[in-house]
Amino acid sequence: MKLLLTISLTLLTTISFAQYKYDASKKFPYGKANPEAPEQIKDFEPMIGSCNCTSTTRKQDGNWNEPEDIIWNWKYIMNGNAVQDETLKPDGAHSGSIRQFIADSSKWYVHWYSSKTPSTKFPVWEGNKEDDKIVLYKEQAAPNGTEGYFRLTFYDMSKTGYKWIGEWVDKTETVVYPTWKIDCKRSK
Repeated sequence: MKLLLTISLTLLTTISFAQYKYDASKKFPYGKANPEAPEQIKDFEPMIGSCNCTSTTRKQDGNWNEPEDIIWNWKYIMNGNAVQDETLKPDGAHSGSIRQFIADSSKWYVHWYSSKTPSTKFPVWEGNKEDDKIVLYKEQAAPNGTEGYFRLTFYDMSKTGYKWIGEWVDKTETVVYPTWKIDCKRSK
């Protein structure tokens, strides 16, 4: 009986871990892309891991704040079918996103959350990789009421790092107002 129980538990454990072979592990601390996921799961591959970044935001008066150093960590989650990121800031605040590519709409959906602004309903950006950039949009009016979007763009993505910019744009994207810039260098 004891042998049968040991064999059953070993088999169950082996099957359970096999189900999640693309999640973070000792061998792959940031997980791996699931080969059965849509091919777009690799769009964020250059970011997977940890980067030291410089983040700069715009002040209300239009000038830029002094840059701050942050850590931006990325990993595959949900057995390699989604991507999660987390930023660690010097003031102890944290934010992150869960990124899922939905094949039916052929778009990325990014659900953002923050320790400074807890919410019962996460803001969502949507978009795609376009050439060598990932561009995401969320409807957002300008302070004067003009309809537009808050556009997020990842660019200059490589094994050594990447850049990110957050900009308000009007509906035609002819008016572009950057509000946040991040420059990242790979650390792990």
